[in-house]
Amino acid sequence: MSAVPTTALPTTALPPWRAEPRGPLSTAVGNALLTGGTIGNHAAGPDGTDAGGRGATGPVAEADPWGEDLHLALYLLYELHYRGLPDVPDALEWDPDLLRFRARLEQCFLAELARALPGDRTVAEAFAPLLREPADTSGSVSAHLAEQADLELVREYAVLRSLYQLKEADPHAWALPRLTGRPKAALAAIEYDEFGAGRPDAVHARLFAELMAELGLDPAYGHYLGRAPAAALATVNLMSLFGLHRAWRGALAGHFACVETTSSPGARRMVEALTACRAGPAAIRFYAEHVTADAVHEQVARREVIGGLLEQEPGLEGQVAFGCDATVLVEQRLAEHVLNAWRHGRSALRRRPSA
Repeated sequence: MSAVPTTALPTTALPPWRAEPRGPLSTAVGNALLTGGTIGNHAAGPDGTDAGGRGATGPVAEADPWGEDLHLALYLLYELHYRGLPDVPDALEWDPDLLRFRARLEQCFLAELARALPGDRTVAEAFAPLLREPADTSGSVSAHLAEQADLELVREYAVLRSLYQLKEADPHAWALPRLTGRPKAALAAIEYDEFGAGRPDAVHARLFAELMAELGLDPAYGHYLGRAPAAALATVNLMSLFGLHRAWRGALAGHFACVETTSSPGARRMVEALTACRAGPAAIRFYAEHVTADAVHEQVARREVIGGLLEQEPGLEGQVAFGCDATVLVEQRLAEHVLNAWRHGRSALRRRPSA
């Protein structure tokens, strides 16, 4: 079964982030970013007041916490802390009104995560299912790709993952100033590998860009934002949320260790898929690198980053488990979205915006 081709977006005069708002929240954020004006006149928080507390009415209270509108709005606001957005002044990164509004969106998302996930879990309980490969891989996108050997589906999956992989390891780097001693040293060692061990040509984000180019996709940072559904944006927003808040440092550590623990088996299946599709060496190299590297990173992340953090701050155990469980949840939701679309002969990507 072949999916809809994932060739580049039509050329427009607008950068990708401006091409297609998905509702009142992302429209309000986009307008505020372009004008540098207040967002409080456009949308309200869950308590019925606007983002700045001035009593305006708006849609945040009724927003779908998994919806396209909320996650695009969050993604745009978070992107101000990464590489910024075309046409948006850097000074807006710390605009108080935008930060207040972002907090309202985050509260909506976090409340849904708390509702959906089990509470009071230990780290051992959260990680135990991840330490063995499941006998049933019917819910795995990488297993599906390895079985189907469909290059068009592989290209589509690369588009979905590009929103994170082109900034790989950046969100977890925010944990470094919030850690000390043993967990800090361990995280820094893993991040050093992620960032190429001093070699620009080996930076993992660059390797993914080369994978995209090898597959005939546009490797420009953020190019496919308009094609990414909420389920894909949520996986990136989760780590951005944890990374930008010191209060969530335990959850960020849990997210990081979860990603490292689950990466190697999936990467191995992607190597099988790309090899079966006869993809070029640059495409295979990205995942081949993760098969070996992340098998080692997993041990360091769990034993040294998590173990060291909980030795220093045992009260963070529940939060570390929450970070792991939340990561599993958003990844499962993305896999369900992708596989449901493919099994019904549809693209898992959003429709192309009109030129």
